[in-house]
Amino acid sequence: MHADSMATIQVRNVSDETSRALKAKAALEGRSLSDCLLRELDRIAARPSRAELLERIASRTVVSLDPAAQVLADQRPGR
Repeated sequence: MHADSMATIQVRNVSDETSRALKAKAALEGRSLSDCLLRELDRIAARPSRAELLERIASRTVVSLDPAAQVLADQRPGR
């Protein structure tokens, strides 16, 4: 993405405790706080929403499987 098209996001009312914890995690990774937060935001943005996830689950076909006890019994003859 070109630098001119980057957006800025501001988060307000972050507690001191949360700020310290995030800065400490960033320091442990040898990264800036901004870089760590950007990576986390990218990860969150790439994940499907709850509604998308539920839609995916609902659209799956139902598969009929043998009971687990039967599968195990078939794999362990003589037991």
